[in-house]
Amino acid sequence: MSADILTFPKGPEAPQPSLDPMLALTASGMNAVNSVILDRMQSEIPLIPRLAGHLIAGGGKRLRPMLTLSGAELVGYQGTRHYKLAAAVEFIHTATLLHDDVVDGSELRRGKAAANIIFGNPATVLVGDFLFSRSFELMTEDGSLKVLKILSSASAVIAEGEVAQLSAQRRIATSEAKYLHIIGAKTAALFAAASRISAVVAECDEAQEQALDDYGRNLGVAFQLIDDALDYDADAAQMGKDRGDDFREGKMTLPVILAYARGDAEERKFWEAAIGGHRTSDADLDHAIELIGRHGAVEATRERARHFAQQAADSLSIFPDGEARAAMVEAAQFAVSRGY
Repeated sequence: MSADILTFPKGPEAPQPSLDPMLALTASGMNAVNSVILDRMQSEIPLIPRLAGHLIAGGGKRLRPMLTLSGAELVGYQGTRHYKLAAAVEFIHTATLLHDDVVDGSELRRGKAAANIIFGNPATVLVGDFLFSRSFELMTEDGSLKVLKILSSASAVIAEGEVAQLSAQRRIATSEAKYLHIIGAKTAALFAAASRISAVVAECDEAQEQALDDYGRNLGVAFQLIDDALDYDADAAQMGKDRGDDFREGKMTLPVILAYARGDAEERKFWEAAIGGHRTSDADLDHAIELIGRHGAVEATRERARHFAQQAADSLSIFPDGEARAAMVEAAQFAVSRGY
């Protein structure tokens, strides 16, 4: 099978990649997944569905469960096991978002007040725990030890990635390699697991399992790279969060790592103060964005994202051409070209 060569549109007139093909491919299946999500987020404790629903109904892309459904389409799976597993994937993701917002003290999520702002930190953490528990219920109901191992291992890796990110916070010496390791854990691990389990339920061979794992992992890295670039390259209305959150929290993301490495002594002194938490005003953020622009750090971050997106597309070359593969390739293009 030939590899897919990704093209990335330039200029406002160029046709923009979208998730529409993947949305169309998975529309019927996502209805089933959403039914599972709605059913399993219920509880006799009214606060639980209220808080969980605040985030679940908040307009997210649902990309991770769509990867499970798309992978199932790609390998020709005809069963229904993947619906509950895709819901488990979304619960894991939602739980991590709830916990992240508490850790980061976030005020916005998807353009709305974050759950921790409305309901408080204790309730937000506990409902995140509830959703993790629901995800493991769904995994055990499936009955596959292999699926359970993949998703439970991913959950542990995500937690490790979040702790690694916390440990790197306000540490100016964080390297690009360390950063890539962190995002590979905190973001890409769930993308990889969500993609791989579709091959497991379809009883595919190891090569196909690994190809889907590689697709999800590379897509996840590309997706996070763009998220981190957008923090210095888009307005808050588009992103649904406060612009400069990463800057104020002292997160060493790739645009900062590159700008620091490429800067002169005076610029480095600024970054050391900013990441240390001593230069966090709006004017400081504007200066940070100017420095990042001066050294082409956002474009360099996007270029690295394009590399990982191409790797994601290449991993699908062992599968036949068709609607599912085309939709998954375009999702990789979208991950890099998006502005939100």
